[in-house]
Amino acid sequence: MRKLKNSELDRLNVDEFKQAEKTPVIIILDNIRSLNNIGSVFRTSDAFLIKKIYLCGITATPPHNDIRKTALGSTETVDWHYSEHTMDVVKHLQSENIKVISIEQAENAIMLNNFQPEPNQTYALVFGNEVKGVAQDVVDASDLVIEIPQYGTKHSLNISVSCGVVVWDVFSKLEVRG
Repeated sequence: MRKLKNSELDRLNVDEFKQAEKTPVIIILDNIRSLNNIGSVFRTSDAFLIKKIYLCGITATPPHNDIRKTALGSTETVDWHYSEHTMDVVKHLQSENIKVISIEQAENAIMLNNFQPEPNQTYALVFGNEVKGVAQDVVDASDLVIEIPQYGTKHSLNISVSCGVVVWDVFSKLEVRG
């Protein structure tokens, strides 16, 4: 089996990406401190045609060299907006009938493998701070909480890994790309 060259991958250019129909998923980053994690979330968002990223609180914004290092140009393709307060974004999105889902370990959380997205519904996935997770007021205001099943000794995954796992799972269940 021969590995494909980048030129053989038939990827979208920036203009085609901007015009493409987006996956009905929005990402909210709640006080993410690692610039590399932020860049990785941009890259994952580009890969799955995510509608938008909201960068909230202490979450840094492009342009920044450490974000750019892991984003590999995806800060130029994925739509993003900064908001000082995550709750403002949550309330705004909910007023537009977007379901807000915190990705967190919480009472009565739905395990990711049991989550079934509704057709024609847009979801906003909230990923929290590397140490404190999603802020409690955001968890309280969320329509749902999803937990990633974990079976080892550690209590959490890196935020960029969590984002990749959840976005892939939701994307695959939405069946938006033939």
